[in-house]
Amino acid sequence: MTGSPQRPLLFLDVDGPLIPFGAAPDQYPVHATRGEPLAADANPLLTRLDPEHGPRLAALPCEVVWATTWMADANECIAPRLGLPPLAVVIWPEPSDVDDEDERNGLHWKTRTLVEWAAGRPFAWADDEVTDTDRAWVAAHHPVDALLHRVDPRRGLTDHDYAVLGSWLARLF
Repeated sequence: MTGSPQRPLLFLDVDGPLIPFGAAPDQYPVHATRGEPLAADANPLLTRLDPEHGPRLAALPCEVVWATTWMADANECIAPRLGLPPLAVVIWPEPSDVDDEDERNGLHWKTRTLVEWAAGRPFAWADDEVTDTDRAWVAAHHPVDALLHRVDPRRGLTDHDYAVLGSWLARLF
């Protein structure tokens, strides 16, 4: 997935959307991966990655961008297990006084950076921490279409989430 000014972006978080958490551990299936076997020191939650997410994400008409605290590790640990090529990665700025104010106002710490990174391109953001405050801020500060979609972290991305993303992306073309 290479960059193209015409293609919308999909900012994708890892923990929650791709690695579900929050339910009883025995409720999560263990998936075989396409990448190397897990090393002894690897994150044990990586077995929760459903390899079917890779083809589904690759089929979306957008540029998928890692928007996660995994940062470059997402390309080393997550992408190969999903059969994805290395993706662009949002680099998060150092915390600032603005972040403190945003936190008091309920704005997610990723929101400003994602709008800046999008640079006027349409984008969807799939994350388990998106709120109405983020949606309102993006609507007021981003001049084109944006979909901020909250994923249930206990389930991760589901057929419903892919349908929402696919429908929104289809409206753009």
